Amino acid sequence: MAIDPICGMTVDPATARSAERDGNKFYFCSEHCRQKFLAEIPKPSPDTAPELARPLLHRLVVLNADMPVQAVIPPKSGYYCPMCPGVESDRPGICPICGMALEPTGVMDSGQDDDELHDMSRRFVVALALTIPVFLSAMLPMIGLPLDRWISPTVNHWWQLILSTPVVFWCGQPFFERGWRSVVTRRLNMFTLIALGTGAAYLYSVVTFLVPAIVPAGLQRHGHVEVYFEAAAVIITLVLLGQILELRARRKTGAAIRELMSLVPSAAHLVKAGVELDVPLDSVMSGQILRVRPGEKIPVDGELTEGRSSIDESMLTGEPLPVEKQTGDAVIGGTVNQTGAFLMRADKVGSQTVLSRIVQLVSEAQRSRAPIQNLADTVAGYFVPAVVVIAVVTFLVWSIAQPAQPALAWAFVNSVAVLVIACPCALGLATPMSVMVGIGRGARAGVLIKNAEVLEHLEAIDTIVLDKTGTLTEGRPMLTDTFASGPLSDVELLRLAAGVELSSEHPLARAIVAGAESRSLTIPPVSAFQSATGGGVSGTVDGRSVKVGQRPWLLDQKVTGLEVCEERANEWRQQGRTVIFVAVDDRCAGLLSVADRVKETTPNAIRTLQGMGLQVVVLTGDNETSARAITNPLGIDEVHAGIRPDEKLTRIQALQAGGRKVAMAGDGLNDAPALAAADVGIAMGTGTDVAMQSASVTLVKGDLRGIVQSIQLGKATMTNIRQNLFFALIYNAIGIPLAAGVLYPISPHLLLNPMVAAAAMSFSSVSVITNALRLRRARLS
Repeated sequence: MAIDPICGMTVDPATARSAERDGNKFYFCSEHCRQKFLAEIPKPSPDTAPELARPLLHRLVVLNADMPVQAVIPPKSGYYCPMCPGVESDRPGICPICGMALEPTGVMDSGQDDDELHDMSRRFVVALALTIPVFLSAMLPMIGLPLDRWISPTVNHWWQLILSTPVVFWCGQPFFERGWRSVVTRRLNMFTLIALGTGAAYLYSVVTFLVPAIVPAGLQRHGHVEVYFEAAAVIITLVLLGQILELRARRKTGAAIRELMSLVPSAAHLVKAGVELDVPLDSVMSGQILRVRPGEKIPVDGELTEGRSSIDESMLTGEPLPVEKQTGDAVIGGTVNQTGAFLMRADKVGSQTVLSRIVQLVSEAQRSRAPIQNLADTVAGYFVPAVVVIAVVTFLVWSIAQPAQPALAWAFVNSVAVLVIACPCALGLATPMSVMVGIGRGARAGVLIKNAEVLEHLEAIDTIVLDKTGTLTEGRPMLTDTFASGPLSDVELLRLAAGVELSSEHPLARAIVAGAESRSLTIPPVSAFQSATGGGVSGTVDGRSVKVGQRPWLLDQKVTGLEVCEERANEWRQQGRTVIFVAVDDRCAGLLSVADRVKETTPNAIRTLQGMGLQVVVLTGDNETSARAITNPLGIDEVHAGIRPDEKLTRIQALQAGGRKVAMAGDGLNDAPALAAADVGIAMGTGTDVAMQSASVTLVKGDLRGIVQSIQLGKATMTNIRQNLFFALIYNAIGIPLAAGVLYPISPHLLLNPMVAAAAMSFSSVSVITNALRLRRARLS
């Protein structure tokens, strides 16, 4: 088999379309993919084919049909703006709409996403060193220190001009560039206001200091002209500090993906022709044999081929207990081998692994937008023009009403304070930051959210619809009981039955054999094995004739004594179990019962869901007896048995028509339509890929505790978003009028200096992000 390098589908080289270049053959599922490949991929050589194909493939390259599939490193992540939908770039930069630095869509190499933080930090250090003497030289005379006795006001003003100029023009350069870009693109934002406020304060101070003759009397205090070099410098410095704190906080919102990516080892131990080689993980190919030692991380997804061990899968599933693995069991890349060394066959590598798919899903979900963000976007669209208008009105009112002298000076200071204190970024960050952190928190608990809209739906869920098989239960038959009716012991009965069933491929046969192995029984060989479709199997074990199967078939085989077991058989049938009769030497020797066991975590999860006020409904294709045998002990009253897949969809739609908000959990192909129709579809991670693709939530562990956690996560995230929106709105609702001086008639002290306004603005965004980061510690029981 080969992989289509365009769409990633598995294709058969014998029937697939192909393209050959320089001896390298590629296979395609359709002519469309083949033509796209020929049009977009540069002509490769044998040495460079994988590297040249990398920008287009993103998935896999097959160099030869006889070779295993080789993983190709995914391209480096791009960049996007969390506040502005549709703004994406293949390189770091600034959002042309809101002016914020673009966020990486995935995980950057170490230090790659620190460039802006380092740049802002350098500018802040310089600004702080220059601003402190400017601030002191302006403020010391106001607190009574006789600075005028030591240096003249003219020298003092020159001193402030010289020191504040590099602060404004170099340290504040990014803010003016972003502010100017916002004017050119007609997308006014926070940096428009900062550039207007600090630019006006600086230019006003330069003009009035260098050309004092043109200054009207309304701007003079006791015949002297006021300058605001310290205000411009302090505002720039405080905004730089706010940007640094914000960048550091925003980096923490991507911690979930970084933690997931850190699970991947950098190398693997390849075993080839009896020789072990350490190779880079990128070069591991599907089908190769790898060795994993105790304490090491499993490099890729695959199957254990030799040895046994216990695996810590907590980093992916949230389950703290290690899982025992033996030959034939699947292992997941990124999990930790604990006790024993083993050999494994690599099955899925590169972007095909479970971990890679989880990282991709989480990354895409974190960039999605919740519907509640539309409110913030609408408000933000009018915010900056409204603030500019308020600043102009503030200047006019203070100039005309003249509540304080010099009137024009107060008008100017207060209008600058209005411009500086307004913070549209806090409003814009309120939703995306909470979404990023919330989805990352879910990923660490093994709850994968498809997009931000799902979080809103999860909060409103009032009805949980569950499939039985694979959701409430393990999803596979297991031996539950044995009953020996004659001289044989239960152990001997099971040993003989397992000897015959060992040669059968039936699922019930595998359950019986697994039950014998779990009890550490030695399974004897069988001879003269025969299988009757729909009836049972027979053979000779330890010199005795053994028949295992259904009662009607054993009657046809002239087996006697079946009535002795009938009472126990009926009892088990009423409990929803499958009853298997065992005959030795043509006489009934006992019974075996096989059932799909309820998951250990199911009873507690059901109680928790019901305790949350949710209505629990079970829809199953099984018969009424089997369904009730599972649901009655769980306390589930509403059970619909014998339901076809299309009827599941109809039942979901009927609940929704009755005003219910429905979450549906299932794991099978037959659940896919209902999962897609539900308000929230929840796929068990142990189920089919089709179910996972149809669902809004995937539970990696595959048990019902994940449903509880997902609903708790939805409620916690939406509460956090509302807190952020409230804070951002109330901050601006209080801060802007205060800066405009509406409370000045009550008390002259109820005014905001532009420097205080800048500090408040800088920390408003940081506060929103800090509140969002609290979701990392959200308790998901």
